[in-house]
Amino acid sequence: MGKKVKKEVEPPPKDVFDPLTIESKKAATVVLMLHSPEEEILAKACEAIYKFALKGEENKATLLELGAVEPLTKLLTHEDRIVRRNATMIFGVLTSNNDVKKLLRELEVMSSVIAQLSPEEEVVIHEFASLCLANMSIEYTGKVQIFENGGLEPLIKLLSSPDPDVKKNSIECIFNLAQDFQCRTMLQELNAIPPVLDLLKSEYPIIQLLALKTLGVITNDKESQAVLRDYQGLDHLIKILETKELNDLHVEALSVVANCLEDMDSMALIQQTGGLKKLLVFAENSTVPDIQKNAARAITKAAYDSENRKLFHEQEVEKCLVTLLGSESDGTKIAASQAISAMCENSNSKDFFNTQGIPQLVQLLKSDNDEVREAAALALANLTTCNPTNANAVAEADGIDPLINALSSKRDGAIANAATVLTNMATQEPLRASMQSHDITHAILGPLCSTNTSVQSKAALAVAATACDAEARTELRNGGGLEPLVQLLHSKNDEVRSHASQAVMVCANDELTAAELGKLGALDILEEINLSVSRKNKFSEAAYNKLLNNNLPLKYSKTGYLSSSNIITDGFYDYGRINPGTRLLSLKELCLQEPNDQRAVFLINNKSLDISPPMEEKTSEVGYGRSISSLSSLRRASKEKSSSRFSTGFSSPTEEKSESSGRTTIISKSATKEKGSRKGRGKKEEEKVKEEEEVLSVLKLVAESSPEKEWFPPPDPDFYLYVCEVTKSILPIVSIKEQIEVLAKYVAEKMGGEIPKGKLSDFSWELHISELKFQLKSNVIPIGYIKKGTFYHRALLFKALADKVGVGSSLVRGEYGRAWNEVKLRNESLKGVTGRLPAPEVYIVDLMFRPGELMKLRSGDADLYRFL
Repeated sequence: MGKKVKKEVEPPPKDVFDPLTIESKKAATVVLMLHSPEEEILAKACEAIYKFALKGEENKATLLELGAVEPLTKLLTHEDRIVRRNATMIFGVLTSNNDVKKLLRELEVMSSVIAQLSPEEEVVIHEFASLCLANMSIEYTGKVQIFENGGLEPLIKLLSSPDPDVKKNSIECIFNLAQDFQCRTMLQELNAIPPVLDLLKSEYPIIQLLALKTLGVITNDKESQAVLRDYQGLDHLIKILETKELNDLHVEALSVVANCLEDMDSMALIQQTGGLKKLLVFAENSTVPDIQKNAARAITKAAYDSENRKLFHEQEVEKCLVTLLGSESDGTKIAASQAISAMCENSNSKDFFNTQGIPQLVQLLKSDNDEVREAAALALANLTTCNPTNANAVAEADGIDPLINALSSKRDGAIANAATVLTNMATQEPLRASMQSHDITHAILGPLCSTNTSVQSKAALAVAATACDAEARTELRNGGGLEPLVQLLHSKNDEVRSHASQAVMVCANDELTAAELGKLGALDILEEINLSVSRKNKFSEAAYNKLLNNNLPLKYSKTGYLSSSNIITDGFYDYGRINPGTRLLSLKELCLQEPNDQRAVFLINNKSLDISPPMEEKTSEVGYGRSISSLSSLRRASKEKSSSRFSTGFSSPTEEKSESSGRTTIISKSATKEKGSRKGRGKKEEEKVKEEEEVLSVLKLVAESSPEKEWFPPPDPDFYLYVCEVTKSILPIVSIKEQIEVLAKYVAEKMGGEIPKGKLSDFSWELHISELKFQLKSNVIPIGYIKKGTFYHRALLFKALADKVGVGSSLVRGEYGRAWNEVKLRNESLKGVTGRLPAPEVYIVDLMFRPGELMKLRSGDADLYRFL
């Protein structure tokens, strides 16, 4: 045998690094290892980092500071499965840290994480990848990134995973994503409900609970409700409710059932299986507040159907709901109040709550919880709508004060509901008076200024209901409530604009409030609204007319028409036609103007000045300065002159009012009428006129030195005498037709007499009016001073006198200086066999050509009178 020779070991190649075993005790060192190209080092580094991160939040923050996150994101797509798995496990743990989630959103690694959900990956990767997505889906931006990177579909597939952790993480992520409407729509398209329903069979309560919560969100959409029904989801839910051992799931199961009750087919199915009665049992017998709340919520949803309301009433659901109002849980109180609101659609239920529900709801109005107050107010609003008995019950339960307090709530819903209850109560005068004593007018000012359209609408409607009394309107006016009300007329919301118009219409019932509304621009706004087809409403035109009816000078200037119900009072003036958007000057402004070449303004003023004030109290209106003694002598002269024309003398009526103004007097009729004929005057008359002119010049100085004195419109002693005369001559006449004829002849006589049609152009009334303007030093001419008047002077005087003696007459302005009066008369000779009087016919009163003649409207003669 030969001798054995020892084999020599070949040395390693010179270009190969000798293996080195390193034991690191610093996290920073391991983080540096994440940049190694060796799979084994990467896998061990990831494993060490995973264990380190599991130990607490501080370690996760440390890893973030050491810059571990960015190199780890690159390992999610590593070729080595172990490296990829360990990196995914790290992110499943790290993403519970908010700063890590923020950085991951910026790095946009969501597609890499979602890729780990593919079926080819092992279960451990599925578990931690789904955990990472569940953590990332809490914030909205994370939801968006998951959705945009197609994360929903693989998550739904993982609901069928054999691993419970994968199921739990996936359903949790889906639940978070389902909060977004766009994601819910995608869930419907991906048919997510069947796999979610299968999770109800899980042996793990947390998975069942998350599945129920997800269904509770998804079934807010009607399409999902139908899918749940088609896949027998209601059966699963009812079984859960019937199983006492699953009582920790009852709250969420009831929430899903409540949603499904919005679907009529689901409703019918639950009713057939006795599900509605079971809801009552839950509401009555459970002591768990959340179960009571969701049961009441389900009753609310079911009660929107009339048949269900009937069934609930038969099962005496009202008693159950009243009991729930006494719960210690605010959530249960809210749900019970909402259920009562829904049950109010049943009249029998509405009557039941009169004594057993309303007192409890009034007490809830005093709750510290604004949501409770809002729900209670909503229930009371529905209970009192079209039900005066319930409205009285609220008052008897001392509900007015807490309702008014609710108008200052922080929740818009509570304010709107409280305003609705008060509106319903205000239909009864005693309750309205009680509300006024609780200062509702002041309380409603805040809601009127709200920016919420529902609050604005209800507040305006409350004003319309409570401002029926003059005292309430005065309080509203003095409290500054008219300005925000007028502002609501600008609203783009139809209901707000309509209710504001209604409130303005009610407030315009008295002259002072109507005048204030006019100053605030209500008329211009309403006029603009009524010109718009889309913005006008049934109250806007009525409000506009009501405001005009309290401002007849403006109405006549804008519309050219005064009806027989528009009674001309002292202070009315005819300015002439004004264009839209033009402001009508007040009588005082017009009186203080210097005479100009514009159309004269004609004034109606019947106030007497029999009581002479001290001499120093003179008007600030220069053009109407005159001594009271001169006025008295002129009135006596005018009386004597008028008495010579009638066989019977006239004295002042007993209802004559004395105005102790002493502010203004006017140049006498004789001074006006005889301006152009001084040659025939006697010496005494000339001296008298000279004396009056001297007094006028003195009063001019007095007026200029006391501009702050209170202003009064110029009086009209001649018109005052006209009223006295027609009162005595016309009131004794029985026939209305004869009254009209006599009055027409009287007016014509005072305005220059009968004028033949052919000589109308020779009737020089223009020069007469110009002389009056010059003599009175004003554009405003009292109607009694006009002795040569044409169509519109005579029509105005006829209307003014007719209104004084109670003869119904309208005043219509035409074109080219025409105006006329229309009266309605019945032709009793046409009385039928039945004895019924015919409808009244409209006639035009002739005051020019044949004074006293009545021409049937639209007849040839009437048209010739009205038109050129």
